[in-house]
This record gives sequence, C-alpha cells and structure tokens, in this order.
Amino acid sequence: MTWLYAPGDRPDVVAKALRSGADVVLVDLEDAVAPARKEYARAATAELLAEPVPGPARVHVRLNALDGPLFAADLAALAGLPGLGGLRLPKVAGPGDVASVLRLHRELAGPGTAVPGLYPLLESALGLENAFAIATADPAVRGLALGEADLRADLGVTEEDALTWPRVRTVVAARAAGLAPPAQSVYPDVRDLDGLDASCRRGRALGFLGRAAIHPRQLPVIARAYLPTAGELDAARETVAAAAASPGALALPDGRFVDPAVVAGARRVLTLAARAEAYL
Repeated sequence: MTWLYAPGDRPDVVAKALRSGADVVLVDLEDAVAPARKEYARAATAELLAEPVPGPARVHVRLNALDGPLFAADLAALAGLPGLGGLRLPKVAGPGDVASVLRLHRELAGPGTAVPGLYPLLESALGLENAFAIATADPAVRGLALGEADLRADLGVTEEDALTWPRVRTVVAARAAGLAPPAQSVYPDVRDLDGLDASCRRGRALGFLGRAAIHPRQLPVIARAYLPTAGELDAARETVAAAAASPGALALPDGRFVDPAVVAGARRVLTLAARAEAYL
C-alpha cells in the first residue's frame, strides 16, 4: 500500500527506507540520480540485492529509460539477483516495450531464470492509450503505475482536473487485466501533509490503492487516508460474518445484497485496516 522512493546512489537513504515501514522500497536509478552518479548507483543497488533483503519490505528498482544507453547495463547488473522483488519500467509506450525487456532479461539471466514482477509506468499519451495492452502484455506484468509529472509535460496540462481521466483510465486498465489496483503517483510537496491527505482521499475514491512517497513522513498520512472509515469497517465485518454463517448469495437485514464479489471486497477492507494500523 505504501511505496517509498530512495535514490540508488545513496545507500544510507536506502537503508533508512528499508526501516521506514513502507511496504515496498523503490530504489531509483533514473530521475533521482545525477548522470555522473549512474554507474555508482547501479553498482550499489546490485550489491544490496546480491542477497535477500532482510525485513518485511520488498525492493523494486526503477531502471533508466528503456530506449536510452543505460537500460541494458542496469538490467545486466540486476537480472537474477535474489533480493530483487520487481522492476519499475519508465515511459512504457506499448506492449512491445514489455516484450523487449523480457527478451533482454532472458538473454542476460538465462531462459530458466525467474523474471521479477514488472511494473510499467504510463508517462505519455501513447502509453495511456495502450494501457490495457501493456497490462496484458505478459504474465510478468504485475501492476501499472502512472507517472504524472512526465504525463503533465507530454499533455501540456496544468490543471489538476485534467488528470482525472488518465487516473481513471489506469485504474480501469489494471482492473480489466486482473491486476491489483494501482498506487497513486507521488505528491511532490513533502511539507504539505494536509494537501497529501486530501489528494490521497480523492485517489481512493477513484479506485487507487495506496501511494508512492518521496519522504518517510508521507507514509503515515498515506496509510491513514487509505484506512477504511468506521462505517466501512462495520459493514465489512457484518458482510463477512453473514457470509460465514450462510455461504452463497444472501440479503442482509438492511436490504444489501451480498454475493461472493461483495464478500471479497469486504475482506479486502478488513485486510487494509489491519495493515494500515501499523502506521497509526
């Protein structure tokens, strides 16, 4: 539910991120690293992931641009490492980009090496239009993410409302592909926690699940915003209890109809509540 970015050329910051309580630590080799530090960031990240990473947090790595000169070296350094939980792929424009990553991974790590989960970033109009095709390009694709800063630049938009459709499009594409709901893009002002809270609540209403952060102080705000309300918890507990007492479709005393899909949603609410309480 919480994804925390950390620059790959700062092992000390990565170590702190691993102790932050974030569900996933996103080690960034792309935008957070200056060109002169790219090789060091790659080597430091490979050293970190050479062994399974201790603790509950998973480690994903955002690679450099797929069509740039650094991507192949990034993948060569990381392919097959036991501590690598996933790869975040920047600026994916279509399913062919996913296929190219998989081909290169097989060449570098060998055909029998397991592919880590792939998380394409939709950061352009073309990537957004191809969202469902990207989401279903291969079973290795485990989730979608929206890169809103680059998307704003590509679309030339300045109003927040202009991103509502891209956000919903990403949520719908993930759902249609059978993937987990996407996490929201980062909120860039680390001091504006009230604005972060309001933005998270809007994102939750649109169907997102959790959010990427760029500072540990944002994590509890994100977790609280995605914590179900007291009313939602009461309804979820009643639904799960009723389903346990009478399997199959049924109607609750207040008239709500309960089927397996509703029960599954209620269980997700209870799971979210239990996980989010760790931040409170």
